Parts: sequence; structure tokens; C-alpha cells
Amino acid sequence: MRVKVFYHDRCFDGASSAALFSRFYAERIRNDVEFVYSGLLHRAGSLFNEDDFDGDENAIVDFKYSSSPNITWWFDHHESAFLTPEDAAHFEQDQSSSRKFYDPAFRSCTSFIATIAEQRFGFNPAPVAELVHWTDIIDGALYPDAKTAVEMKEPAMQLTMVIESTQDHEFIPRLIPLLAARPLAEVVTAPFVAPLLAPLLDRHGKSMDVLRDRIESRDGTLFFDVTDHELEGYNKFVPYYLHPESVYSIGLSKSSFRVKVSVGSNPWAPSPPVVNLAKVCERYGGGGHARVGAISFDVTQHAAARRAAQEIVEELRASFRGADGRS
Repeated sequence: MRVKVFYHDRCFDGASSAALFSRFYAERIRNDVEFVYSGLLHRAGSLFNEDDFDGDENAIVDFKYSSSPNITWWFDHHESAFLTPEDAAHFEQDQSSSRKFYDPAFRSCTSFIATIAEQRFGFNPAPVAELVHWTDIIDGALYPDAKTAVEMKEPAMQLTMVIESTQDHEFIPRLIPLLAARPLAEVVTAPFVAPLLAPLLDRHGKSMDVLRDRIESRDGTLFFDVTDHELEGYNKFVPYYLHPESVYSIGLSKSSFRVKVSVGSNPWAPSPPVVNLAKVCERYGGGGHARVGAISFDVTQHAAARRAAQEIVEELRASFRGADGRS
């Protein structure tokens, strides 16, 4: 029996969701299975290749909905979970199996899977309590302050840094089986993980210097373009650490396959954000949550990505001025 698990790639919650789903499946569905892990990334164009859904069972966790008849399990908590209204309608109609679940109220998909697995299938989430706890903190940005979020002292935060930065397609599939089976402090010392930390921490420090130089702060909104640096996996809380006065941030970054517009809000902002960022990103083909979202453009579309970023910057600055009572 081959169970193929598709997860949000280069994301701590995505990897953790795959790990928790696998543990739940082995404990409560059947244990004579081989798990195969495949990462999914938001990119311009089609997000899914139907030929990839070749497991005896296929699950998608922490990623957008697919109406493929070959998908047998689905869990997601993103507000922008459906690519089209037709996908949303398909989900509503495809409830007979009771194996596809959606709730944007959850801070992390990992905690969502743990809850559903316990309530619907009798799974015991106690052994994975640490993993659930940290995915809620990391995906929900529940750090007490920006300093804590950028210091990277906790094992979960160090694993997040490695996961978000890796270019090795085999790394996360190797990591996933450990996440729901061992304490995170033990996972981070694994022989294929530990050597990666020192250079990444050094890169983290250098990225802070780059962002310090590049960020433009005005009307509660930050903008920066780091597409000339290999910084797509930068710590998303650094802008708020450097500019605690900010409410929103928009960043342009680039990788080998996309130009990314990251749109976020400061968890410790002096005034609360009022704009639903998922809805903003959806207008450009992206999505996310109310407080954080992103848009992916083809790697050749830097000008279009920058144009979208500038439009969003102006929209959020105007919103800030309006909320602040400025003209």
C-alpha cells in the first residue's frame, strides 16, 4: 500500500502536517503502508500535475484544494484554499467520504489535523503535543515580540529556518518522518540537519543587514526588493524587528522558478491591520490568510511582480492614512 502525501513545501507547518498526517494514518487507518512525500509550491500557472497523483491513496495537506478524483484526503486552513469557485463547490459536494476537511479558523494545519484525527478517528495527539504547539506559534506568529521571532534560539525555529532555505528536494522528505516521532531538540541534532545550522544562521545575520539597507518605511507600510539576493527564505519577522512602527510589509524576492511578492502584517503593530491580505493577494492570483499572504509570478515576470507590489504598497499606505485620520 503506497500513500503519497503532498504538502506545502519549504514550510514548517507543511512538513509538520505531513508528519502528523502520516502518524495518524499509520495508527488509525492502516499501518502496512509506504509513505511517499512530495512538496508543492505556489507558482505561476498550474499548481498540480495529475500524473503525480499516483499513490494508492493521495493526500494533500496545508495546500490548496484539488478536485482530482485521485485525491482521497485533504486538510487545509488557509483562507485562500480554493483556486476557483468551482473547486469550492466541488469540495462542498464531495463530502461523502468524510476525508476532506477545511477550517480557516485554525492557526496551523498541523493543529487542525490533530483535532480532526482525534475527534473523528480516535487518534491520540498527546505524543505530538510539542509539534502542534510550535506549529501554532510559528504559523500563527504567536511570538511574544519581534526579538524572540528573529533570535532563532528554539529548535522549532531553527528547523523552520532550514526548511524554508533548503534547495535539496530530498531534505524535507527525510525530515518529515522524524518530526512526529522525536522531540524537536533531537531532530535538530540529526546528522543531516545539524551541519546546516551554522551557515544558515550566518546567512540570517547577513539578510538582516540587507533588509536594513533596503526597507523603505512610510505610512505604516514597509517595502523592499531583494530580488538581486538569494533571500527568498528570509525570516519574515525581521522587517518588523527593524521597523516596529510598521503595520504592513511588502517584499519582493526571487528564486530559480518564481518572483514572489510577500505581503504581511506586523503581529506587534502599534495599531491593528484592517485590510484582509488574503483578499488583496487573490486579486493577483495569490492568497493566504487575513494577516499574511503571497503571490507567485513566473521568474521571467519581474516587472509584473514589481508592478503588483507597488500597487499593493500604495493601497496599504492609503488604508493606513485613512485609518490614521490623515488625508
